[in-house]
Amino acid sequence: MAQSVGIKDVARVAGVSVGTVSNVINRPDTVAAETRARVLSAIDRLGYVRSESARQLRAGRSRIMGLLVLDMGNPFFVDVARGAERAARAAGLGVMVCNSAQNASEEADYLSLFAEQRVRGVLLTPADATGRNIEAFRRHGIPFVLVDRVAEGTTECSVSVDDVAGGALAVRHLVDAGHRSFAYVSGPPGLNQVRDRRTGALNALAEARIGPQALRELPTERLDVAAGRDAGARLLGLADRPTAVFCANDLLALGVLQAMYAAGVAVPDDLAIVGYDDIEFAAAAAVPLTSVRQPAVTMGALAAELLLEETETGAAPHEHRRVVLRPELVVRRSSLSAR
Repeated sequence: MAQSVGIKDVARVAGVSVGTVSNVINRPDTVAAETRARVLSAIDRLGYVRSESARQLRAGRSRIMGLLVLDMGNPFFVDVARGAERAARAAGLGVMVCNSAQNASEEADYLSLFAEQRVRGVLLTPADATGRNIEAFRRHGIPFVLVDRVAEGTTECSVSVDDVAGGALAVRHLVDAGHRSFAYVSGPPGLNQVRDRRTGALNALAEARIGPQALRELPTERLDVAAGRDAGARLLGLADRPTAVFCANDLLALGVLQAMYAAGVAVPDDLAIVGYDDIEFAAAAAVPLTSVRQPAVTMGALAAELLLEETETGAAPHEHRRVVLRPELVVRRSSLSAR
């Protein structure tokens, strides 16, 4: 195995001190041009790459920000990551993206990894409904910002969307289209987002003087297309099938749409469908999907900016903030049946 090249090797080849090499790397303006050129030539010849971990130990600050999301298979979280990376790169930082797969145990493992790596801070969409993972991570003293989740009962920053308002937008639209019987394909009940969207749906029914019994909930273990297909199969088996379905995210809605297509159920004439997130695939579906849009890229960028603000040395004292963004209904053909 080839031996790694260190700063002492560069100093020996360039004929200078280790301190001079360090100055060329970190403070080049303090080194004479001729000496600087000699050191850079040695670096190039030897293929020296400075140890970032060693630099972090000396400086006591990491240039890495952690991002832990529920499901990197969901384009919504890809957009969140894109926004976070954009803000981090502008500040000279990188982003370590990890996927909890909606599993509390995996979330705990990744949070431990972030603590071991002493990252600058963490952007976190929690998978653990109990909050125990967050409590354990808080003991490490590493700042974190909650993403797609309101920081209830905590002092940390958060960036989220008003999911109660989003659920109301979806079901209000279906009520206005003439529907009076509904299903909610909800995903794991332990997730706050799932509960808040259901609350919004019930609020919209109450506004229309429709009782809560008109909303039949079909929970799923996951928030993916396969779970949506399974929910669609259960929906098809109902004796008194609802005429409209609101899904907790677009992947579930696309799965329901696939199940209806395979069974010969016409969307939207026999069944109207509304999703949530407005991922890119929503508009490209066989029947373009009506969806509640979340500004995912903006959410990721704002969360990263809050974390950078909190971890910036020499800055004014940081005040934790809860940023709540507004959702927007994007109407497409999947909900436009004439009733």
